[in-house]
Amino acid sequence: MEIKLTRCSTKAELQQILDLQKKNHLQNVDADEKEKEGFVTVSHTLELLTEMNGACPHIIAKDQDKVVGYALCMHPRFGNDVEVLKPMFVEIDAVIPKGDPYMVMGQICIDKEYRRRGIFRKLYETMKNTLQPNFTSIVTEVDATNLRSLEAHYAVGFEELKTYHAGGQDWKLIVLR
Repeated sequence: MEIKLTRCSTKAELQQILDLQKKNHLQNVDADEKEKEGFVTVSHTLELLTEMNGACPHIIAKDQDKVVGYALCMHPRFGNDVEVLKPMFVEIDAVIPKGDPYMVMGQICIDKEYRRRGIFRKLYETMKNTLQPNFTSIVTEVDATNLRSLEAHYAVGFEELKTYHAGGQDWKLIVLR
């Protein structure tokens, strides 16, 4: 089995991202799985995902024709389009110098059957290599209770910018340079 990393280019791939997102959404995984495997917080619409992909194509991992992982590229101009992410963009503006071009990684997810195979790291490597030199850093946030995701992000080189409270929970704002 060979996993191919590429940029999202079709509506079918976008739909597969949404299917994987739904399967791993915090509302659809039990407490034990949240702790052991992590979860995703945001649900996107096909329309928004398509618009985001048009601005900067998402990075996907595919096993033949099946999307088995993704890292969403969210240009800062979409900062007001997802309610739960609005506070993140306020916090980014407070810590990232004006004019410093960054890309937000809007969400990352690996199909459960494909985890622990290095796909997470490869998605970020591909994203970083694809975006440089136009963007000097990748910024994202992780729910402070999602320890599995935080550990994985720190392992690939993310550093904490700050912890903040929004929407009734704590968030870790992190950066990969």
